[in-house]
Amino acid sequence: MSIRWPRVLNPTYLSQIIRTQKNPLKALDIFNEAKSKYPKYSHNGPVYATMITILGTSGRLKEMRDLIEQMKQDSCECKDSVFVSAIKTYAKEGLVDEAISLYKNIPQFNCVNWTQSFNSLLEIMVNENKLEDAHSLFVESCCGWEVKSRVQALNLLMYALCRKSRSDLALHIFQEMDYQGCCPNRDSYLIVMKGLCQEKRLHEATHLLYSMFWRISLKGLKAPKRCYNRLDLSQCGDGKDAEVTKRWIHEALVRGSVPSTASYTAMAVDLYEEGKIDEADKVIIEMKNKRFKPNHSIFEAKVAALSMVGKVDEAIKVIEEDMVEVNCLPNAKVYNVLLKNLCNAVGNSTSVLKSLNKMSKKVNCMADKETYSILLEMLCRERKYLEASQLLEQMSIKSYWPCANSYNLLIEGLCSLGRQYEAIMWLEDMISQGKLPEISVWYSLASSFCNPEMMKVSSETFNRLRSL
Repeated sequence: MSIRWPRVLNPTYLSQIIRTQKNPLKALDIFNEAKSKYPKYSHNGPVYATMITILGTSGRLKEMRDLIEQMKQDSCECKDSVFVSAIKTYAKEGLVDEAISLYKNIPQFNCVNWTQSFNSLLEIMVNENKLEDAHSLFVESCCGWEVKSRVQALNLLMYALCRKSRSDLALHIFQEMDYQGCCPNRDSYLIVMKGLCQEKRLHEATHLLYSMFWRISLKGLKAPKRCYNRLDLSQCGDGKDAEVTKRWIHEALVRGSVPSTASYTAMAVDLYEEGKIDEADKVIIEMKNKRFKPNHSIFEAKVAALSMVGKVDEAIKVIEEDMVEVNCLPNAKVYNVLLKNLCNAVGNSTSVLKSLNKMSKKVNCMADKETYSILLEMLCRERKYLEASQLLEQMSIKSYWPCANSYNLLIEGLCSLGRQYEAIMWLEDMISQGKLPEISVWYSLASSFCNPEMMKVSSETFNRLRSL
């Protein structure tokens, strides 16, 4: 497809052009060609970010690495988000050392704030169980002027320690936050409270709870005394029946603050994320009794919790009935939560397709690329290749291009059904995006043409294959 170059080019227009390209290498050629066509034109940070993201999501790591180096040489001002994207791409491909190397080279770029990159890399190290490396990174970077906030980083370290059953050390970090000029946030309390309760350190958990109430009171949100009197943990000091104690603490957290949509939402979402659906439902009932309306965050968490335990019909009911009942119209995000969780379970493709069709009929409600991609692979795993081909047609209309593995599975599957024409159509589409088929795909195509029991292939189809 020929490019219609404007009389005067600006980075925003170039970003729009390269986003419309199916082939990431073609997009890169256009990106590089711009400077030769327009001598006075210069790339800026956002257009570099667009191109780097396109290369990263398509798995073109060498080209992405070269382009990052080019951005450094250009010395254009760039935002932290471009490094976050590249760091996550490297980590996804198992190249954590590359991610670390990029982060350490950020000072060589024209970037004045890399808090997001710092937090993203620290989170990757924690998830990879590289705690010593995470500690070293924190010590090296936390006091620099480029890292504007350390709260999220400290939360990650406390989370890692609690996961290792060292809530005592996590509590020590928590107590030091004020001295570090950091104000604990909701996640800080949640992480340490949960860690202490899991290790049955209920005395410390109780003190932490009251310290939270005290901090709230400093902001003019003092809880009524009757709420404190109802929290009696005196019989649980020996660590017995920790689950009962944790439930009391949860109830106190709701009652102990001034009732608000935010406080109820925080508690309900946390309980759903822990899989405690019945307890979360009680919070919602109390919330409604207090005339507060559940919001999208609560319903998203409930749908995810129900889907995770295989309660598909109940999850669908939440979207189609419960949300409508409180005038909280289902949006794309809650549908995506449902679809992604359904896709992770084998044999749910029929339910997923029904939900996807319902979703597509709603205004401003569209499944995202990730949901479509997961469903496509799911259909291929279940050998529903015709449905997968129809889904890929919908994806193409939305410019949602799947990964090479999905193309390989679909093409081989269509060949096994004798659908050579569709197989070659998707092969052309795959190659046009710069993706290379596996050798097994060529074998499948060759076998389908040589098998006399397969349907007869038109000369047009064969010529299309020969031209690839």
